[in-house]
Amino acid sequence: MDNFSLSDKTFDVINKILVLLITLIIIYPLIFVISASISDPTAVDAGKMWLWPVDITLAGFKKVFENDAIWLGYRNTIFYTIIGTLIHLIVLLPCAYALSRKELMAKKLILWIILFTMLFNGGIIPTYLIVKSLGMLDSLWAIVIPNVIGAWSILVARSFFDQSIPDQLIEASKIDGASDFLIFRKVVLPISMPIIAVMALFQAVGLWNQYFNALIYLSNEQLYPLQLILREILILSDIGADGAGVNSGAIESFVEQVKTASLVKYAVIIVSALPLLIVYPFLQRYFVQGVLIGSIKE
Repeated sequence: MDNFSLSDKTFDVINKILVLLITLIIIYPLIFVISASISDPTAVDAGKMWLWPVDITLAGFKKVFENDAIWLGYRNTIFYTIIGTLIHLIVLLPCAYALSRKELMAKKLILWIILFTMLFNGGIIPTYLIVKSLGMLDSLWAIVIPNVIGAWSILVARSFFDQSIPDQLIEASKIDGASDFLIFRKVVLPISMPIIAVMALFQAVGLWNQYFNALIYLSNEQLYPLQLILREILILSDIGADGAGVNSGAIESFVEQVKTASLVKYAVIIVSALPLLIVYPFLQRYFVQGVLIGSIKE
């Protein structure tokens, strides 16, 4: 019994050490980027800054936030994220709930068709041609509609409804005279907040970080999302650092441009990731529930 207890303690200690090491490996890059964004670029390049800031400066953030396009990008991205997430939930939840009901005709066929889209798609050019033919170029819809719903989201939400909504509850509601739409709105949705929060989080993160659709479908700079604007700032900073864009004259020397370009790279990462880092802790418990959806059969 003593040997068994000792082995358990040893196992726990090893587990804690491994978890601590993995946590440090994950946290260190984040701390490094934050410190590098407010440290003297010379110290960063020389390897003098490896954890805590050295010779603190806010020149990188000043350079980023002096650009009015940053605020325009924030506004556009927030708008795209909110509208896109709402449309995603409006389409996803009824679809997934219907697929979870046993009385749905051709249920297996529909599921196989949805699963097929996980393995094959039309590609970039056909998708672009469809978006163009629908008149969605240079508009909000070009950002939110092409990726409004995915097979993975449907399957995960369907699994939740299948496992978490008792058939007896639906039958009792029908006996009371409730229609399918009323059951979905008054019975199903109120007890489905975990899956709603998880799907909203996944879609919102995807919309916040995506820039590829904007790069393809948008040519109007007034519609650019934050990620695309930050990408352009980063490219311009690299050009300035290479000497091709040194035209600031008396404002700052070429050496200062190089230093600022290095700071801008790290500041851009912080600016784009900070909102998600702030929101995520409040939704973490829903995220964990979403990961476990479908893994346990109740």
